[in-house]
Amino acid sequence: MGILYSRVRPEEKAIFRALAARGVNFDRLDEENLFLYLHANGLARKYDLIWSRMVSHTRALYLLSILNGWGIPTVNDYRTVLTCGDKVLTSQALIGHGLPTPCTAVAFGAEAAIEAMEEIGYPVVLKPAVGSWGRLLSKVNDRETAEALLAHKTTLGGPGHSVFYIQEYVEKPSRDIRVMVVGEEVLYAIYRRSPHWITNTARGAEALPCPLTPEIAELALRAARAVGSGILAVDLLEDADGRLLVSEVNHTPEFHGAMQVVEVDIAGKMADYVVRLAGIRNSSCPPTALRKQ
Repeated sequence: MGILYSRVRPEEKAIFRALAARGVNFDRLDEENLFLYLHANGLARKYDLIWSRMVSHTRALYLLSILNGWGIPTVNDYRTVLTCGDKVLTSQALIGHGLPTPCTAVAFGAEAAIEAMEEIGYPVVLKPAVGSWGRLLSKVNDRETAEALLAHKTTLGGPGHSVFYIQEYVEKPSRDIRVMVVGEEVLYAIYRRSPHWITNTARGAEALPCPLTPEIAELALRAARAVGSGILAVDLLEDADGRLLVSEVNHTPEFHGAMQVVEVDIAGKMADYVVRLAGIRNSSCPPTALRKQ
């Protein structure tokens, strides 16, 4: 097995330990050291499966597209990462599978974006179509703020500022719910609590235990299936009436906060799933480097 990574965080350390404890022969594949000859597939005989823990959405897409094109299984696969890494595609998949989501609009010009915001009703949330960790999210309270934000985005230009992804602002109770799904198993749910309206742990939110109710588990499984399944984190919002809405699905979930508050061997469960997918029993192959074709 190969483990693709951007940097070794607490999650990757836990994964390495879990695989080692299971006697799995694996290579640590630092994305910074990789290059691939597109005409040559020298990896099928080396790896039963490659597990991506990459941070960069763009790099992950290219690498997984190449690997899947060569017939090498990956977790997660290219199609799932493509869908989850783009909020427009994620929303399409969720809505197409009948899941409850916040009211969402996509606009391609500033005037159209303002019209959509006013139809949804302020406040709204303006998000980049591609992005993580709660970066570049804006709560838009009125038309004046909308005009200023859109003017900045239009002036900056570039792919990240040319499509306007707009959602209704959900009055949640100072928290959201993150649910970890591994294959067809829901491992846990946690609250991410913060006084700020952005409740990502990367922005300082506190992880707390959340009861894993049948409703939460079913909704998370349906959301994971909608985007392709694999190892996924589903983010749920509670609206003012207590209704659960699916906000996003993350394809390379962090879980260091959850490790402190849930009684689940998270990395171990992930490792067991990936080993089953790879069909690995005992591997005596020597370590290899992805760059060596």
